[in-house]
Amino acid sequence: MIKNPGALTESLLIITGSMGAGKTSVLGEASDILALRHIAHAAIDLDALGVAHLPSASGNDVVMYRNLQSVCENYASLGVRKVLLARAVENHAELELCRSAVSAKGVVVCRLTASIETMERRIKGRESGLSQREYVARVAKLNDILDRARLEDFTISNENRPLSEVAYEMLLKAGWISEGPTDNLEKR
Repeated sequence: MIKNPGALTESLLIITGSMGAGKTSVLGEASDILALRHIAHAAIDLDALGVAHLPSASGNDVVMYRNLQSVCENYASLGVRKVLLARAVENHAELELCRSAVSAKGVVVCRLTASIETMERRIKGRESGLSQREYVARVAKLNDILDRARLEDFTISNENRPLSEVAYEMLLKAGWISEGPTDNLEKR
């Protein structure tokens, strides 16, 4: 049972970037940092909520955003007011869909970047299946789309540096944490 349907999320931090930029990895690391600090939050990889082959003509994105809304309502009913969301947000319409599905009062968008070569290498290493070539080709195209959209509030490089450092910098810039006593643990 939902105790508080439609409860408002105070903060939504969207982690965007091209394929292979490290959105999911940074999402997980940021969640660990927040957990170490006892900060209640939800960490959601939005793409995972839309993986399906549906029998109807409705697109997976419609179901994905409905799933996001349901998941966020469940978390809100438990008192979670901060949501981390990994998703390559390509335009203002998608940004608004995220904001509305989460019922977020405040939204901050962090774009992760890396060189095209690094992102392609990551995708080649991660995707070994039928769609690998398509995904590798999408890296540069999606990067160009994100360059033109300019939806981010700030950008962080996720190349040649520890994952914990990237996640820590993102949370600091987003205003979700301040420097504190566990910093040495988080920067390892």
